[in-house]
Amino acid sequence: MMRDAREWHASTHTDWALMMQAAQGGDTVTYRRLLRDLVPFLRAMAVKVTGRPDMADDVVQETLIAVHRVRASYDPARPFQPWVVSILRRRAIDLLRAQGRRGQTADLIDAANIADPHSTNAVDQIEARQTLAQALSALTPGQRQAIELMKLRELSLKEAAHESGLSIPALKVATHRAVKALSAAWGHRAL
Repeated sequence: MMRDAREWHASTHTDWALMMQAAQGGDTVTYRRLLRDLVPFLRAMAVKVTGRPDMADDVVQETLIAVHRVRASYDPARPFQPWVVSILRRRAIDLLRAQGRRGQTADLIDAANIADPHSTNAVDQIEARQTLAQALSALTPGQRQAIELMKLRELSLKEAAHESGLSIPALKVATHRAVKALSAAWGHRAL
C-alpha cells in the first residue's frame, strides 16, 4: 500500500539531506540510492498534489529529471523535503497545464484529423471541416503557420521556431492569438 507523504519520518528526511550532500560531493552510489528511495514519497506527493493517480509516474519522472538538473542548487543547510516538494509541485503544474492545453485543443485537432467523410457522422465531419477551414482562412499567415506547426503537427516551440524562422516569443504570441481567434470562430469553450 502506498504511504501518504505525512508518514515519512523526520529521520528519513535527514537521511535524504545527508544523501544529497554526499551526492553533491560526487558519491554516485549514494545519489542513485537517494533517487530510488525518493520514488515512493514522490509518487504519494504527486497523487496528493494533482489528485490524479494516473499522472503520478509522469510527475515523478519529471521531478527526478529536474532534481538531477538542479542538484547543485540544493543547500545542505536547509531541509531537503521542502526543496524536493517544491520541484515536484512545479513539475506537476507544468504537466497539468500541458495536459490542459492538449485537452483544450482537442476539438481543433479532431476537426483537422477528420477521417472518412463516408462514415456515419459524415454530415458532422463535413461541417466541422468547413468550420475549421473558414476559421483557419481568417487567420493571418503567421497565425495559420503557428497553428499548423504547434497544434496540428505538434512540434516543440524550438522546432517550430526553427522551421518558421520566427523567434520563440513571436511564435508564442502568434499561437496564442490564433487559438483565441479559432476559439471565437469555433463558437464554444476556449481552445
